[in-house]
Amino acid sequence: MAEEPCQCSDCQRFYKEHDRLIREFPTFKQQQELNWASIQAFRTLCTKVTDELQKELCERETDKNINPKEKHISDIEITEALNELESVNAYLYSIEALMERIFDIKISDNIESKFKEIANELAPDPLNMDRLILNRLFHQTPDSPDKKNIN
Repeated sequence: MAEEPCQCSDCQRFYKEHDRLIREFPTFKQQQELNWASIQAFRTLCTKVTDELQKELCERETDKNINPKEKHISDIEITEALNELESVNAYLYSIEALMERIFDIKISDNIESKFKEIANELAPDPLNMDRLILNRLFHQTPDSPDKKNIN
C-alpha cells in the first residue's frame, strides 16, 4: 500500500509550490535556469544579510554607548547567525559548482517534449475544467478518505 502524502499545511504548501514549478517550467532547460537563478538569488540575499550583520557588529564594537533597548538583535544572536550564514554560503558555492556541471548537459528537442509531457502528468493544471469536475465529484463522495480534510 502506498504511503499517503502528509496533509499538514507546510507539506500542502510545498506540494502546491512543487507542482507549480513543474507546470510553469516544464522543460529541462527551464529547470536548469530556474535552479541556477534560485541559487544565485539565495547567495545574493545571504551575502547581503551577512555583510549587513558584520557591519552592525563592527559599529557596535566601536560605539559601546548603544542603549541595549536600541539593539533589536543581540550581539550573540548576530555572531551565531554569521557563523551559520558562512556555512550556508559555503554550501551554496558547492551547489553552484554542481549546477555548473548540470549546465554542461544539453538534450534534444524530442527529449524536451518528453519533459513537457511528463510535467503535465506529474502536475496537471488545477484549474483545468476536467480536473475541477473530477475534484468536485471526488469531494462529494461520502466515503472519500479526505472528506474531513477539506479546507
